[in-house]
Amino acid sequence: MTTLRRARTARSATSLAAAALLLGACSLPGTAGTTTSTSTSATAGSSSGASGTGASTSPSATATHAPDLAKYYGQQLSWERCGRFECSWLTVPVDYDKPDGATIRLALKRQKSSSRSRAGSLVLNPGGPGASGVEMVDWFAPTLAGNVQRHFDVVGFDPRGVAKSQPVTCLDPRQMDDLLGGDPTPDTPAEQQQLMAANKAFGEACKQRTGDLLAHVSTVEAAKDMDVLRATLGDQRLNYFGASYGTFLGATYAGLFPQRVGQMVLDGVIDPAQDGKQSALGQATGFERATRAYAQHCVDTGSCPVGGSVDEVMKGLADLLKQIDAKPLPAPGVGTGTLTEGWASMGLALPMYSDQLWPELDGALRAAKGGDGSGLMRLATQYADRQADGSYNGNMLQAINAVNCLDRPVPGDAARYAADEKDFVAVAPTWGRFMAWGDAVCGVWPVPATGKAAPISAKGSGPILVLGTTRDPATPYENSVALAKELDKGVLVTRDGDGHTAYQQGNNCLDRLVDDYLVKGKVPADGAKC
Repeated sequence: MTTLRRARTARSATSLAAAALLLGACSLPGTAGTTTSTSTSATAGSSSGASGTGASTSPSATATHAPDLAKYYGQQLSWERCGRFECSWLTVPVDYDKPDGATIRLALKRQKSSSRSRAGSLVLNPGGPGASGVEMVDWFAPTLAGNVQRHFDVVGFDPRGVAKSQPVTCLDPRQMDDLLGGDPTPDTPAEQQQLMAANKAFGEACKQRTGDLLAHVSTVEAAKDMDVLRATLGDQRLNYFGASYGTFLGATYAGLFPQRVGQMVLDGVIDPAQDGKQSALGQATGFERATRAYAQHCVDTGSCPVGGSVDEVMKGLADLLKQIDAKPLPAPGVGTGTLTEGWASMGLALPMYSDQLWPELDGALRAAKGGDGSGLMRLATQYADRQADGSYNGNMLQAINAVNCLDRPVPGDAARYAADEKDFVAVAPTWGRFMAWGDAVCGVWPVPATGKAAPISAKGSGPILVLGTTRDPATPYENSVALAKELDKGVLVTRDGDGHTAYQQGNNCLDRLVDDYLVKGKVPADGAKC
């Protein structure tokens, strides 16, 4: 991703600090001006993917004919000027098994190509789930290489339940503060039950405030929405760039509609074959690896505030979090004003997404050791996208659970998560206890899961580019290796480095490979390293 502010992960709200530690999305700018263009309809308008959210099939199911969706595939988009871009709305059914029932409008934004010989559209998803693709156009499209911008209209959309697309709504800002500041590492059976009760109350609030849509924000449904979008943009095949959770969305689309895949880049992978525990263990491993890389940096400064060796730093960080759990630190004038363990874990997590923040973390840890939590709280509020007035940008922290809890079933027994802690601590002594409880919210979610973990092969698609970063904390490198093997035509490209995702992270070798693939269709050698 291009800026720290856009780093995304895909764990549930209780992974780190009892709520999703994702960056929120900004609002869609008000549209104004006159209509500038309309799209043409495309083929395959009466076909959708595998059956809807009531199905027991995995997202990897091959696309089959479903009830008639021609009115959605045949709609024309009315684009209006919104700042330097164009904005529109796409209408899709809430339930693909009931196409004549309720509908939902999805917000769209595009940067038009300046070339008359453009090749179509490049659709974006920045991850989450819950991140705004509309906002991604603002900060991502203008940074693409000139030949990529000329080759494609760059299009972002807010998936169903996200940002401007009938957002999932659960808590007000004060309630969100309480949730994020809660105890993410319950030490006693009483604390464990308290955490599960808070999770259940959160889910019930989402159901009450969001209504029937809460059962229809799965990744499979979002992938079907993307196929309607592809058609209304006038493209025979979907050209797509997805980061973090966006890789799961892209892979799901490829599994449903393999013959409609164009140029597809999946950067920072969620492995669809992993169940909830496997995914959480992988992310715990990724964060531990990234934190050890930070620890080496801290030691190399010669003045690391939490230890003189990598092992000492790792122990020092764990001890600091335990101390804050027992006695929160004041954080005057920043965030809620009190640094709890929940907020502190977020403050430590954010710099693992980019080494550009490591010097700031050095100072924050030094201050925390002296009893001042302001530095870590400042990092934590950036992570949560909490504003100075106490509001939160977007609805990321709420939508992420709504999507994840539909996609994969998980246990609902607190004792199961408590028993699993030893497995997590074994691979991640610093982060394991935080990650062990990450899926507990889905175990008591008020809407049953409709998907399940399963590998996706997308047999019949063209080559799909899979990018992985060796020390990615949120989407461990092993996930990229696995997905490239699962896909019938997956092509792995590796960036040796730190931080979340690979493209546009200052690695010219990898960026050139991706750009040549997008523009020229030139497929890199499988296993290429940069």
